[in-house]
Amino acid sequence: MNADEAAALLAHCSGFDNRQPSVAAAKSWASALRDVPFDQDARDAVAAYYTTPPQNPNDRLWILPHHVRTLRSKIRSVRLENFQYEPRADETTAEYLARYRSQVQAIASGRVAAPADRLALEGGPSKQFMEELEAHGWQGNRTVPDPDEPVEAELIDTVRRSGPLGVECPVDVCRAAVGRPCRTPGGSSKQPLGKPRVKPHSARVRAASGQRERIDAERAAEEQRIREASARHLARMEAEEEIPDAEIVEPGGAS
Repeated sequence: MNADEAAALLAHCSGFDNRQPSVAAAKSWASALRDVPFDQDARDAVAAYYTTPPQNPNDRLWILPHHVRTLRSKIRSVRLENFQYEPRADETTAEYLARYRSQVQAIASGRVAAPADRLALEGGPSKQFMEELEAHGWQGNRTVPDPDEPVEAELIDTVRRSGPLGVECPVDVCRAAVGRPCRTPGGSSKQPLGKPRVKPHSARVRAASGQRERIDAERAAEEQRIREASARHLARMEAEEEIPDAEIVEPGGAS
C-alpha cells in the first residue's frame, strides 16, 4: 500500500469516525501497511472494525493500522477454513510449493470460491473387526452407571484413597484407621497413640496391594497350629495322670 492508497483507505475510515485525513497520516499508514494491499478485504476490515461495538459503550472507536492488518487476515483465513490442497502426481517440491501458494492465494483473495463443505471421515469399523474385538472381551462403549443404584462402601474407599493409607493397618499394635499413618508402639502424654511412622508397616503395604486374603489365611493357619499344639500338650498331660503307680514288691516277701 502506497501513500495514495493509504489516503484512499483513510478517506474510507472517515466515513465511520469523521477523521480529517492528512498527507502526513497517509504516509504513516502507508509505512505501517507497506505489505498490505489496498483491496476490498482492507475496506471490509474497516467495516468489520466499526461493526463491532466497544466493550465500554462510552468509548469512541478509532481504527489504527494494526486493526486493518489483523481483521483483513481474519477475513482471508475464513475462506481457507475448509481448504484442501489438490496435488498432482509426481510433482517436485518446487512445483508443490508454487501450486500450494497459488491455491492459497486464489482462495484467500476470493478469486476462487472457498470449499463449502468440510471433509469428513466416512464409514466405520468392519463387522470382522468388531467380532475380533468382542472375541477379546470388548463389550462396547463405556456405560454410565445408574445414579440410583447403591455403591458399595469398599468401592467408595478404593476411589477415595489409594496406596497403604487406603486400608486399615492389620498390625495388632498399630491398627491405624484408613487415611491415618501407622504408629510406633507405645505412647506419651503428647502422643498417646504413639509416634507416627515415616513409612507404613509392611503388612499394611501388602494388604493395600491385594494380599490381605493371604495374610488372613496365614494368620488363621498359625492360630490353628497353636490350637493343635495346645491340644496335643493337654492330651499328653492327661495321659501321664492316668498312668497307675508301679507296685513295689519287697525282696523275700510272702508270695
